[in-house]
Amino acid sequence: MSIRSRATLAGVLILLATMAVLLAMGRPPICACGEIELWGAVGPKQSQMLADWYSPSHIVHGFLFYAALHIVARRWTVERRFLIALLVEAAWEVMENTPAVIDRYREATIALGYSGDSILNNMSDIAMMALGFLAARRLPLWASVLIVLALELIPLLVIRDNLFLNVWMLLAPNQAVLEWQSGAA
Repeated sequence: MSIRSRATLAGVLILLATMAVLLAMGRPPICACGEIELWGAVGPKQSQMLADWYSPSHIVHGFLFYAALHIVARRWTVERRFLIALLVEAAWEVMENTPAVIDRYREATIALGYSGDSILNNMSDIAMMALGFLAARRLPLWASVLIVLALELIPLLVIRDNLFLNVWMLLAPNQAVLEWQSGAA
């Protein structure tokens, strides 16, 4: 079996294991509304559909994972680095849907009504990371930097949130930022 075939099999197993864990945690496979849509805008369908305003942050994850693994594990095959990135993203998707993290999002960020993701959205988020990783592998550094900046700036301008602010508010909430995000400032 070739390296690529083994990596593909390992990737599929990571995705299946992630889905099994999320199902065991009681996460809904699709939106409780019973619909499957391409886009879940801000509101109750966000984090329930295939994509939403947080999908760009998962693409950024892929760019960042590619860069970090290129620096610290340059001698590993790209397939191995990709599987590590896939495993980290899958682990995040599971952690993000634990009651403790869901509650933290509700307390410290603008995601007041957040109830976790559907498994459909989780799998889409992982696919978005993979897209970012694979794009980073092919693109020159300058293009990767421009794409990451665009993927951070567009959601910031449209919904007043992005990966940077999401991590900041999750780890070290700031009342002034929260007020600005909610439109109160």
